[in-house]
Amino acid sequence: MLHRLHEAQGAFYAGGPAEPLLALLTDDICWSVPGENVIAGDYHGIEAVMAYFARRRDLADRTFRMHPGEVLSGEGDHVAVLTDGTALIAGRERTWSTVGLYRLRGDRVAACWLLPLDANAFDAAWSGVR
Repeated sequence: MLHRLHEAQGAFYAGGPAEPLLALLTDDICWSVPGENVIAGDYHGIEAVMAYFARRRDLADRTFRMHPGEVLSGEGDHVAVLTDGTALIAGRERTWSTVGLYRLRGDRVAACWLLPLDANAFDAAWSGVR
């Protein structure tokens, strides 16, 4: 499931269509992004989450790439994925690593909490400086 999500996000972040991504999210999705940066916040509902995705895409001028790694799952409805990110933002190559903790509902994502491994690097990457 998360493989399909990351593929759909990657295509969207590169300028592709929103529909494949929309099909993987619940209407009442919640997405939480920590930090002191221009993308930080709690996004509730599919419109707010898609606007957040679009903001990331636009800040990175469609260069944002996700590099999913290890997956931690159990028998419940939560899954964690270690993911590295790269993007060219304001003319600088930025890198960061996060753990995405996802709550699944059926074959869709109902919530995500991003947990940066280095909060300062994540904030610097998404400072919004152009």
